[in-house]
Amino acid sequence: MKSLCVYCASSDRLDPKYYAAAEAVGAEIARRGWALVYGGGKTGLMGAVARGTKKGGGRVVGVIPEFMKVRELAFDEADELISVITMRERKMLMETRADAFLALPGGWGTLEELLEILTLAHLEVLHKPVIIFNHGGYYDDLVKMFERVVEEKFMHVSVRGKYAVANTVEEIFPLLENWQQQPGDEKWYQTK
Repeated sequence: MKSLCVYCASSDRLDPKYYAAAEAVGAEIARRGWALVYGGGKTGLMGAVARGTKKGGGRVVGVIPEFMKVRELAFDEADELISVITMRERKMLMETRADAFLALPGGWGTLEELLEILTLAHLEVLHKPVIIFNHGGYYDDLVKMFERVVEEKFMHVSVRGKYAVANTVEEIFPLLENWQQQPGDEKWYQTK
């Protein structure tokens, strides 16, 4: 069984469209026979994607720092809930347990996790699919920033081959399942 690491928000103050999309992603993870590896939380998009996966009969693996578990933020229905001490341990364990990565909309934590994985892919340390779920255009400005980084020559055009952008839930798994990391291959860089 392949595992998809999902990075996403833990906020409970978002527009309902984001929770619905996260739950739909979870349902698709289960339907496709993948396991979810994620931050172990029960709130926000984290909770929604975990509930969607569980509802669909899928396997949920949560990796949660002890300080969050103490605050009763853990998704106790996870098939496997791994406690760690630091956020760095959490990221490392999620990375090693995953066959692919998906960033749903999120805040600083999600961005930090996504950029770390993209950096590892750029450095050729990581050879796994990385998908950005641009739900409702949430990541439009980030994708534009990535383009500027290339245009201004801070990074080579080959970085476009390190990730793909999905605008709908339906686009995510075809990108994951047909992924081939090809430096500079524009077909893996898709936006509206």
